[in-house]
Amino acid sequence: MLDDLKVIHERDAQDTLGIAERQWQQVNHEFDVSQKPVDADNIVYAGMGGSALAAVLSLSWPGHNKPFEVVRGYDIPAYVSPRTYFIAASYSGNTEETIEAIAQAEAKGAQIAVIAGGGKLAELAQKKGYPLALLPKAEQPRYAVLFNLKALLILLQKAGLLADENALTELEQAGEFLKNAVQPWVATIPTENNPAKKIALEVIGKSAVIYAGPKLWPAAYKWKISFNENAKHVAWANQYPEFNHNEFMGWTKQPVDKPYAVIDLRSNLEHPRVQKRFEVTERLLSGVRPAPIVVQAQGSILLEELLWIIAFGDFVTIYTALLNGLNPAPVDLIEKFKKSLDD
Repeated sequence: MLDDLKVIHERDAQDTLGIAERQWQQVNHEFDVSQKPVDADNIVYAGMGGSALAAVLSLSWPGHNKPFEVVRGYDIPAYVSPRTYFIAASYSGNTEETIEAIAQAEAKGAQIAVIAGGGKLAELAQKKGYPLALLPKAEQPRYAVLFNLKALLILLQKAGLLADENALTELEQAGEFLKNAVQPWVATIPTENNPAKKIALEVIGKSAVIYAGPKLWPAAYKWKISFNENAKHVAWANQYPEFNHNEFMGWTKQPVDKPYAVIDLRSNLEHPRVQKRFEVTERLLSGVRPAPIVVQAQGSILLEELLWIIAFGDFVTIYTALLNGLNPAPVDLIEKFKKSLDD
C-alpha cells in the first residue's frame, strides 16, 4: 500500500508528506520583529503541545546561558518578576493555558514577547506593543516547529539573550542538510529502499515507546507527539539515564505479551555512559522486551542530528497513519475537546 501513490494521495489529503519534505524551508523564513535588548535574569517560555516543541528543542540546541524554563500549563513559576523575559507562544494564538500564563506574567511585571500565528495573543501583542514574531500559516502546529524555533532564536538574539551568536547561521545552514537528508524517505522511494516506510510497517498495530538520551530527548518528544497526532497511536517517550532507575524494571515481568514497538533514538554525541546504557539495557532486556528498532542519528553536528531525527519521525508517523487508513493532518477530537470546555 505504501508504494501505491494514488492511495497515498487520496489518504494524505493535506499533503503532509509534502510538508515534511519541505520543512527545511522554514529555517529561511525572515521574521520582522521589533525587539529591543533586555536586561533579564531568566527566561520563561509558555506554550502547549506543538507550540512548546521549539522551546524544548532549544534546551538541547543551542542551549541557554541563563535559566530557561518551559511552562506547559496555566500557572507560571513564582520567581517570575520584572527581571524575567517571558515568551508566550501559541500557533493559534488562542490557547487558553498560554493566555492565562501571559496574564499572570503581566501582573508580575515581566518583560513580554509573543510568538503566534494570529488570534488573541497576536491582538494582545499589537495592542500593548509587545514584540511579536508572527508565524506563517501551517496545516497544524506540529508542522511548524522550525518556524517556531527560528522565531524564538530571533527574539532571543534581538533581546541580547541568545547564548550562541552563531546559532541562526547554523540553523540556516542546517536547512540545506535537511533538504537532502529527507530524500530517501519520500513517497516515490519504494518500501524496500525506504527506511521510514519499513519502520511504519514494524510499528503498525502497536503502541510506540520512544527512548533517547538527553541530547536527542526533544526529538523523542516530537516522535511521541507525531505518533499521537499523525498516526492517532498511543505512544510514550522517556530518556536515559532516568529510564534505568525505574522504567527499566517495568519491562521485566508483566504483561508477558507486550504489544509495543520500542524505538531507540541514538547519537554518538551523547555522553559515553549514556551510549553504554543503551547497549547494556538491550542485552539485559533481551527476551522480555521487544527488540528495539534502533535509529542512529545522522549529521556532523548536534543540530543536524536533531533535525534529521525529527524529520525522520515525521515520515515514519505519516506512513503509519496511511497504513491505518487515516488522513494524518486533522486532530478533530482535540478541537472537539477544546470546544467542549466552553460548553
